[in-house]
Amino acid sequence: MPPDLRVSAAGAFWADEQAALEQAEAAALIARQIKFRPKSVYALSVDRKARHLAGITQISDLLAARLLISYHLEHKRPMMGAFLDALGIAHEDGLIKDESPKTPDAETLDNGVKTLAAAYPKADVARYFWALLWQDSDTWGGLKGRPELALE
Repeated sequence: MPPDLRVSAAGAFWADEQAALEQAEAAALIARQIKFRPKSVYALSVDRKARHLAGITQISDLLAARLLISYHLEHKRPMMGAFLDALGIAHEDGLIKDESPKTPDAETLDNGVKTLAAAYPKADVARYFWALLWQDSDTWGGLKGRPELALE
């Protein structure tokens, strides 16, 4: 992710009430980096925590996934909703209603991918598809190998 989007994702992450476990991991990483105690990291402003976290290059897959999820939930809900609409999947503001969504068939997925790729920037679409694959590779496995996953 470009640096400005990393900061944006980190800001959304620190505001995510569902990310307490990952926030503890991030606070420990930041504390180690700036030689603070984790408790002191929590006292920093969200902006400062976001900038510190965005500057860390080595993070766990779990933390990276949560950052992507937080970013999309905060900044990309219309795109998420558009994709789910194109697939005919029930959702509420971009969040799938069904806990175990049905895997879209190849034709439906292809149409949804084309619809999204035509309406949104290529990098945004690629990041969203990578986030879906990370979150649930069984349901979204049909996205693997697609040219829309290319970030360049």
